[in-house]
Amino acid sequence: MQEITEQLIVMKDEVYKNFHGKLMPTINPDSILGVRVPLLRKFSNQLNKNLSKEEIERFMSELPHRYYEENNIHAFLIEKINDYDECIAALDNFLPYVDNWATCDMMNPKIFKKNTRKLFDKIEEWMSSSHVYTIRFGIGMLMRFYLDDDFSTQYLDMTANVVSDEYYVNMMKAWFFATALAKQYEATLPYIQHNRLDIWSHNKAIQKAIESFRVPKEHKEELRRYKRK
Repeated sequence: MQEITEQLIVMKDEVYKNFHGKLMPTINPDSILGVRVPLLRKFSNQLNKNLSKEEIERFMSELPHRYYEENNIHAFLIEKINDYDECIAALDNFLPYVDNWATCDMMNPKIFKKNTRKLFDKIEEWMSSSHVYTIRFGIGMLMRFYLDDDFSTQYLDMTANVVSDEYYVNMMKAWFFATALAKQYEATLPYIQHNRLDIWSHNKAIQKAIESFRVPKEHKEELRRYKRK
């Protein structure tokens, strides 16, 4: 919708555009306006409140979007969908157009927390995708919702079995295992001890765990012994 684009252009910040663009080498710098995330979230809240459902759906159907910030508005609007099946349909329509880690990682649909049983099958589907950011999103949801009370080593196996040459997939694998080491250390450590991950993800997971405030000192000392060359 042109009205949304025009309002985003009014909020642009050239200094922030230049800074933020360096963090996302996968996208064209000309597609970044430079609108700060708190402003985008506030704006998306206003849209969700003031636009009709039909108007929101019209904006979300206009894919691909021209600007990075339009993608982020799209992501924030998906977060607010309070019907599970509708949210999944919106995600399946949008994920193939996600082209950067930031848009991918900022999506956290609220409805998922109440539907983790149904969500699991969908996560398996996302993680078997050929699209980088769909895989990353799936691993991210597994990390967010399944490393606490619903934990199973099955989730460690699923992530360890993802094989990719893509940096943004392997970085999420490492982030997942670092988080698992913080939350489920005894169950996760054997995956490090027995080299279940590719070398890069293995070492990056250890690095992130060592840098984490959630991992106790004695675990960090043990993990240092398992770095691979």
